[in-house]
Amino acid sequence: MSMAIGISIGDPNGIGPEVVLKTFSDLELLKFCTPIVYAHFDFMRQQAKYFSLELPVERMIDHPKQGVLNVVDCWTETFQPKYGEVDAKAGQLSLISFIAATEALQKGQTNALVTAPIHKAAIQSENFRFPGHTDYLAQAFNEDALMFLVHNDFRVGLVTDHVAVKDIPRHITSDRVTQKLNTVAYSLQQDFGIANPRIAVLGLNPHAGDKGVIGNEEVNMLEPLLQTHQIDKTEISGPFSADAFFGSQSYKNYDAILAMYHDQGLIPFKTLSFGQGVNFTAGLSAVRTSPDHGTAFGIAGTGQANPHSFRKAVQTAIEVVKRRKVSI
Repeated sequence: MSMAIGISIGDPNGIGPEVVLKTFSDLELLKFCTPIVYAHFDFMRQQAKYFSLELPVERMIDHPKQGVLNVVDCWTETFQPKYGEVDAKAGQLSLISFIAATEALQKGQTNALVTAPIHKAAIQSENFRFPGHTDYLAQAFNEDALMFLVHNDFRVGLVTDHVAVKDIPRHITSDRVTQKLNTVAYSLQQDFGIANPRIAVLGLNPHAGDKGVIGNEEVNMLEPLLQTHQIDKTEISGPFSADAFFGSQSYKNYDAILAMYHDQGLIPFKTLSFGQGVNFTAGLSAVRTSPDHGTAFGIAGTGQANPHSFRKAVQTAIEVVKRRKVSI
């Protein structure tokens, strides 16, 4: 059996089902992995017909088959999408899919998990009080999960991810920055094959605080930490002023950038790589990736969704699993 890739379908009112089906309509990819989608067979078959996509879709009974898109029925009935709508039922189904795919990953039934985009408001329930996939996975595996956006040699990790702007400073602690730095360095070595990684750390404040004129987090915490914290075979530099760092294209000199908060890292990343990047969850003992976009309700159901980022997410998952097996 080729590598088993578990796939959670995301919000069925979004572009998740479309990009999944488009990705595996390229039958060449089915030679390198065995995809297992956690959804409903009738729903996936109906979606393939709706988008006029030709590919072998089969209900998985006991074991997955090679050369087909395997579908595990984790819903009790089919579902007619209301494309582009925030809907509690759609959110419930996306959660059922995600939990089933996560459990399969935990049990070793799949080698990796690729998650299609959820709608963060629609998915909230008694069983899911998280701002995103990454936070749920960190709890499920009881490990330090870090959001790591990757596109070729451009990689951005986040100290804080889905945190309200007003709450960011209290989350930027010496222990947390140290933990995230260690996670980034280890992932670069283990998952991306970089023996001697170079990591740039961004400051929290404009101009990296200007020596305490615009905030003191850099002077009091980040600068002393970066001067003393050492990671074997790793070069750590910073803190850098975020605007000048990206504006001068200094990011090209590093294997990864550690940003302090979501928009500081993701705005430049998506500006430079949108639709081609992959969201990789570093720090987990299991491998999980996702595309770098959301549910795209504005184009859901129109057939316009580009599957490139989802395909890259599948390819990255395959590559990381292979590297980890080699490095063991």
